[in-house]
Amino acid sequence: MASADQSPEQPQIYLITPPSFELSRFPDQLGRVLDETEIACVRLDMASRDEDTLSRAGDALREVCHARDVAVVVSDHQILAERLGMDGVHLSDSAKSVRTARKALGPDAIVGSFCGASRHDGLVAGEAGVDYVSFGPVGLSGLGDGQQAELDLFQWWSEMIEVPIVAEGGLNEELVRSFAPYTDFFGIGDEIWREEDPAAALKRLIAAMG
Repeated sequence: MASADQSPEQPQIYLITPPSFELSRFPDQLGRVLDETEIACVRLDMASRDEDTLSRAGDALREVCHARDVAVVVSDHQILAERLGMDGVHLSDSAKSVRTARKALGPDAIVGSFCGASRHDGLVAGEAGVDYVSFGPVGLSGLGDGQQAELDLFQWWSEMIEVPIVAEGGLNEELVRSFAPYTDFFGIGDEIWREEDPAAALKRLIAAMG
């Protein structure tokens, strides 16, 4: 997941898997989306805490992504990221685990941090050495504690801080249009996977960037 330019012409797409999926179907579905659209990174973000389930899903997704030169990270499971040969880890506890993950995974791994709507947590994560900070949800979503990451947070960050940012959670075409000038990546998940044609749904969101 390469660092985006400070004022990107167009944000890159960071795909997030559904919290659960059928291993017999989803890797093929993901492959079709990757074949039709340029994707910066894929995050395995399953609700399951079963090691076997996560390992089998991680193996399948790594194969699909690496065949297309797309980076793949896993939410929180640092040991699994190492064991499965993934490209890094996405931490959902803001800045708490960043230094530990960086030390364990090394300087070349992707280490990202979800910081909700907290500018402070984002700054702490940035100082700890993350490759990106994710803020969200930006739209109405069941994620987190009900707080939304507002547009002014992204505007301030894009002007003041060099660490790339991801806008995720509850996205729609209107929000994509509003946030596009101020974010480096859009984290897109259920917004497309709940649709009958995820690739087409993603293209609609991308078109809204202008």
